[in-house]
Amino acid sequence: MTRYAMVIDMNTCVGCNACMAACSLENQTPVWSDQWRTYVHDRETASGRAVHRHFIPRLCNHCANPACMSVCPTGATYQTKDGVVLVDEELCMGCQACALACPYDARYPYTHDDIAEGKKFYGTLHRKSPSMDKCSFCNHRLEAGKPPACVQTCVGYARIFGDLDNPIDPVTELVRTHKAKPLMAHLGTRPNVYYIPER
Repeated sequence: MTRYAMVIDMNTCVGCNACMAACSLENQTPVWSDQWRTYVHDRETASGRAVHRHFIPRLCNHCANPACMSVCPTGATYQTKDGVVLVDEELCMGCQACALACPYDARYPYTHDDIAEGKKFYGTLHRKSPSMDKCSFCNHRLEAGKPPACVQTCVGYARIFGDLDNPIDPVTELVRTHKAKPLMAHLGTRPNVYYIPER
């Protein structure tokens, strides 16, 4: 079996937002509405004269026990055998229950207005109907044997993508040795996005 996961190294993310740009072009996200499948939070902390910037990339955590899936009334949110959580736009009725249930704030609506704007912005739009939207780990790329667009474009090599069911995968080693840790593990969603904390 394959169980996809991502590790994000907080020490090597430089806040360039290349991941956001690559994702938006690959997945035609509604950037005009300030909606992104992946987003890099930028914050500053100060101690005396020392000011530090911290970059925190966020995205859907593709949980093994996804809260968003259990509340979906139509079955539009589903999980592949590889552990990728997806949305069937034809089944989604846009109730936003999934967005309320998601502890990672990783979902947003893709509206009729966004579809109209998307056709102008991207030229040809893959999407046919409005629905909730989120990171898909670029599932279409995975099926073609390619990594997610954000991973491929990361200039700091802060994003590492792999298979947790492969014992020799670098991602497996980082998770097994607890060098990479999930966000809010206490919620029981069993996320498959892990973070290497800042040193």
